[in-house]
Amino acid sequence: MKMLTKHQLKNNETIWFGSDISKYMDRDTGILDTEVYNYNVAFGMDFDLTKEERLDYGESSMNHAMVITGVNLCNDVPNRWKIENSWGSEKVEDGYLVMSDKWFDEYVYQVVINKNYLPKKLKLALTEKPIILNPWDPMGALACSLG
Repeated sequence: MKMLTKHQLKNNETIWFGSDISKYMDRDTGILDTEVYNYNVAFGMDFDLTKEERLDYGESSMNHAMVITGVNLCNDVPNRWKIENSWGSEKVEDGYLVMSDKWFDEYVYQVVINKNYLPKKLKLALTEKPIILNPWDPMGALACSLG
């Protein structure tokens, strides 16, 4: 996902994405980072689950959509992403958030990439019959909430 997202951004095209906005976010500063809070130290227990386990156990879900408008690269490797949110400038810095690359790994569940940027193998998948997700599937959570 990140490679395709980075490629599309380099061509000045933003990316819609679905994520779990309720995790590791500082609303005052607009920071999305897995290290913004240390819950393990605060509560004296391990909260570490894999991304798959968080979805399976309902600890995380795709509950908010935003737009990726930029990326900061070090040696062509992303370390943070510029996010435009719909909450307005009163909530965060002019309506923009900063997402760490680690947060992208852990809490971004879906990106919408222009098919022109897809590799041949993924373009072939577009010709296959779509799989209809059950309403309780965690990957359908955002679609259901948008109704």
